[in-house]
Amino acid sequence: MIIYTTSKTGSDLEQILALQQQNLVAGLSADQIASQGFVTVSHRYEDLQKMNEIESHVIAKDNDQVVAYILAMTARSRYDIPLLLPMFELFEQLNYRHRKIADYRYMVVGQVCVAADYRGKGVFDGCYAAYKDHFKHKYDFAITEIATRNLRSINAHKRIGFETVHEYVAPDGEAWAVVLWNW
Repeated sequence: MIIYTTSKTGSDLEQILALQQQNLVAGLSADQIASQGFVTVSHRYEDLQKMNEIESHVIAKDNDQVVAYILAMTARSRYDIPLLLPMFELFEQLNYRHRKIADYRYMVVGQVCVAADYRGKGVFDGCYAAYKDHFKHKYDFAITEIATRNLRSINAHKRIGFETVHEYVAPDGEAWAVVLWNW
């Protein structure tokens, strides 16, 4: 039975990292990337722990095994992962409903991943329902960036209720969509 909760232990964080490593774009074939999606950022344990001390990550567990996660990141984490700093800087420039995104109280979906054996079984939706329940009273919305070639993720986020608020091409040529879920 799947339970949705928040990360509380070092083991939870280690299992998040193990699942992340299995789904990094650098280690996947073109077919896997196209059909299953991917994650782009490899976190360090210390970074996950720092983020978790501010806001706990949402996880799905089957027995005691993490089978999915949504990383919770706030603006307080903007300098903790240098690779993500440009995203926070972009939020200072973009408007949503006539205000700068940076002027809202927002949660950044630091990354979302579902183990291969649990895809297509509602776990993604369950994780986001838990994420919303956990954060909706403290934050105005959730926001993240998704590589536009990650069609599985783009479509899954759209199904949940995320809307694209901006698109751009990074210096490395990767096209990105900034998506926001106003809960």
